[in-house]
Amino acid sequence: MPRELPDTQTADLQSRDLCSSKLVDGELTGLIIKCFYFTYNVLGYGFLEAVYRRALAAELRSRGLHVLEEYAAAVRYFDHPVGYYRIDLFVERRVCVELKATSILGPTDKRQLMNVLKAGSMDVGLLLHYGPKPEFHRVANPRVVRG
Repeated sequence: MPRELPDTQTADLQSRDLCSSKLVDGELTGLIIKCFYFTYNVLGYGFLEAVYRRALAAELRSRGLHVLEEYAAAVRYFDHPVGYYRIDLFVERRVCVELKATSILGPTDKRQLMNVLKAGSMDVGLLLHYGPKPEFHRVANPRVVRG
């Protein structure tokens, strides 16, 4: 049975309008972000990335979502596969989720997610930072934004 978020987090997320139908996969990314804050509130800061990945995957699955962990996504150059990228979580085969469990996000972390979106067929991704203070970034594929 899905657990409820504390009222303070729910209010904060609603004020940011994360579940907006105007966003690509807005409802799904909003739910993932809510689960991110829930797992952060339970676990706190300081665990390895794998611990957060497993906890978030379990939380998302408890809410009925299909989650693939450490999914190997092909990077294509036109029709040719030229490499693979390991996605931390691939939710509902629509949202790429990258986790970081560092004290600060590096300058390449967000760019790395953008490159995965551009190289693959995914429209939206989330960078979830389990740092001293929880932080997230929602990134849309440029081809979707341009319409």
